[in-house]
Amino acid sequence: MEEKKKRMEYLVAALNEASAAYYNDKDELMSNYEWDAMFDELASLEAETGIVLEGSPTHSVGYGGALGGGRREAHEYPALSLAKSKDVSVLQKWAGQRPVWLSWKLDGITLVATYDSGKLARLLTRGNGTTGTNITYLAPQISGVPLSIEEKGHFVVRGEAVMSYPDFDRLNEELSEGEQYANPRNLVAGTLALDESRAEQVAERKVRWKAFSLVHTDSAVTSWGSRMDLLDRLGFDTVDRELCDAGTLPGVIEKWTQRVRGGEMELPVDGLVIAYDDTEYAATGSVTGHHATNAGMAFKWQDTAADTVLDHVEWSCAASSITPVAVFAPVQLEGTEVKRASLCNLTEMKRLGIGAGGATTLKVIKSNMIIPKVIAADPHGTAAEIPERCPVCGAATEITVGSSTGSETLHCTNPDCSAKHIRRFERFVSRQCMDIDGLSVETLAKFINAGLITDLVSIYRIGEHRQEIEAMEGFGARSFANLAAAVERSRNADPARFINALSIPKIGLDAGKRIIAKYGTAGFLRRLEDGEGFEEIDGFGAERSGSILAWYADGKNRDLFRRLLEEITLADVAPAEENAGGSCAGKVFVITGDVHVFKNRDAFKAYVESQGGKVTGSVSAKTDYLVNNDVGSGSSKNKKAKELGKEIISEERFIELFGGP
Repeated sequence: MEEKKKRMEYLVAALNEASAAYYNDKDELMSNYEWDAMFDELASLEAETGIVLEGSPTHSVGYGGALGGGRREAHEYPALSLAKSKDVSVLQKWAGQRPVWLSWKLDGITLVATYDSGKLARLLTRGNGTTGTNITYLAPQISGVPLSIEEKGHFVVRGEAVMSYPDFDRLNEELSEGEQYANPRNLVAGTLALDESRAEQVAERKVRWKAFSLVHTDSAVTSWGSRMDLLDRLGFDTVDRELCDAGTLPGVIEKWTQRVRGGEMELPVDGLVIAYDDTEYAATGSVTGHHATNAGMAFKWQDTAADTVLDHVEWSCAASSITPVAVFAPVQLEGTEVKRASLCNLTEMKRLGIGAGGATTLKVIKSNMIIPKVIAADPHGTAAEIPERCPVCGAATEITVGSSTGSETLHCTNPDCSAKHIRRFERFVSRQCMDIDGLSVETLAKFINAGLITDLVSIYRIGEHRQEIEAMEGFGARSFANLAAAVERSRNADPARFINALSIPKIGLDAGKRIIAKYGTAGFLRRLEDGEGFEEIDGFGAERSGSILAWYADGKNRDLFRRLLEEITLADVAPAEENAGGSCAGKVFVITGDVHVFKNRDAFKAYVESQGGKVTGSVSAKTDYLVNNDVGSGSSKNKKAKELGKEIISEERFIELFGGP
C-alpha cells in the first residue's frame, strides 16, 4: 500500500506540473498520450486503494493558474470538465436513445461571457472551474466576443479562445529564438495574460473566440441546437456541429476525424464533444468528481503508438538553432509512413535519454494524428554527441538557455551561415509567401548542403543546376520540371506576400497587407527608399515601423531586396482607399471546399480583399455569401448558411457577380 501511495504522490505532482505548463508555459512537459496514460493509472490506483490525494487532477476541474492582471471572481455557473473516452461505444451508451450534437473540442482557453440588458457585463477565464480571472478589459480586442447583443435578459455563453495555425506560425516567426511558444494554445494563454496596458496586442495576435455553449438565457429555449442557432443569429462565432444519435454516431465521428487527418482544420482541436439536445435532461445529472454526468462527453483520439529502432540523430539547422532529429526504421502511423521526428531541442533529447544509435528503441506517435513525436526511448545506446561545429558551414556551435522557457538549444555562431537561416528559406517559399511548390524544408536542406542555394536570389537560378538536381535521390526530370515551373510562376508576386517572405522582424503577412492597403505597392517601395516611417498604420507604432526601416538600412538586406526585384515582378496594387469601390466592397465571404478557377483558396481570398471585401472562416449572421463549388452538399457550413438565409454560390457564380482572375 505504501508503494502505491508513493506512486500516486508522484503521479499527482507530475500531472499537475504538466497541466501548469500545458496552460501557461511555453514548453510542454509531456504529450497528451503520456498525460492520459498517467491520468488513467492514477484513477485506477485511487479506485483500488480508496485514497484520493489532495490536489489530485482526477478530482479537480483543471489548472487554476491566473491569467492576466484581472481580479479573481466566482463563476455563476461552475465550468466543470467533461468525462472523456477514446472508445466510441462508450459515447454510444451515454447517448442512449436521445439525439445528441457532435462538435469540435477546440484546443485553447475557455472564456465565459456574461451579458445583461444586451451589454457585455464580464468576461472570465475558466480558471479552476469555480473561480476565474476577469479579463473584460481584453474583450474589445478578442475577435468573436460581441460587446452588445440584441438579447436584453441575463445571458451567459461559454466559448474557446483559440488561434489558427497560420497565425501561430506568423507570430512565432516574429519572436526571438528561445522565446517562441510550443503550440497555439500556449500562445493564446500568454496573450490573455497581458495586462491592460498591452491589450492592443491581443488583436494583433488574432485571438478569436468560438462559442460552444449557451449556458443560460431567460428565454424558453430547451434545445441545444436551437440555443446554438440563437447564438448564430445574435452574431456569435459558433463551433461547427452535427445532429446524430447512438446509431449514426460512429459514422459521424469517423467523418469528422477524416477532416483532421486530411489537414482541413486551421484551428487546433484535440477531440470531439457530444451533448444532449435536450438541455433540461442534461441538467438533471449528478456531479461525480469534477464531471457533471449528463453535461456532455469528450471523445479523444487514441494516439496510435509504434515501436521502432533509432538509426541516428540528424542535426538540422532551422532559424538560428540546430535541431536534433530522430531518424528511425520506418513505421506506419495513421495511414502514412513515418521515419523521422524532431526532438525539438537539447532539453527534450536529454529528457528522453535518446542515444546516438546502436540498439536504442523508440516509441513514436502522431500527436493528434498529425505531428510525429517521440514519446519514450529505451536509452541503451551511447550518448548522443552534440556537434561542436555547424554541420553546414563548420563554424563553432554554442548552447543557449531560453530566458523564459529554460530550454537548451544549439546554435551556429556564424551569422552568415545559409543553413542557419533555413527557416527564412522555408518561409520565403511557403504558401503564405512566394508559394513555390516542391521546395519542402527537407529539399531546401538538401540544396543548401549541396551548395545549390546560398541566398534567396539563388532560388531563381535553380535552373543552372538541372543535371545535379535530376541526379539526386528522389528527383528526376519530371520533378525538376515541376520545380522549375513553380519557381517561374512565383516571379509574378503579390506585394503583401513578398513583404511577408522577407522575414523582417515583427512583420508578417497581416502587417504586409496593412502596408499595401495604406500605401499601395509604389508607395511602399518609395517609403523604403526615402526612409519614411510607417507609424500611420493602425497597430504599427514606432517599434514596427522602426523594424522595417532598420532592416532596409542594413546593406546586406537592401542589396538582397534590390536583387530580388530584378527576379520578381510585384503586382501594382493601389492603396485601399482607391479600392473602396471594388466589386466586393463591404461584403463578407466564407470560402470552403476545392476551388477550380483561382489557384487556391489563398489566391481567392487575396482577390476578395483586393476588391474591398472580407473573408472569414465560419458562417455567421454577418456573412453575405458562402462560396462552395458543391452548392448542394450537406456540409455543416452549407447547413448553417441555409439556416441563416445566406446565399450559397459556386466559384463560377462568384466570378459572374464580382469578377476574377
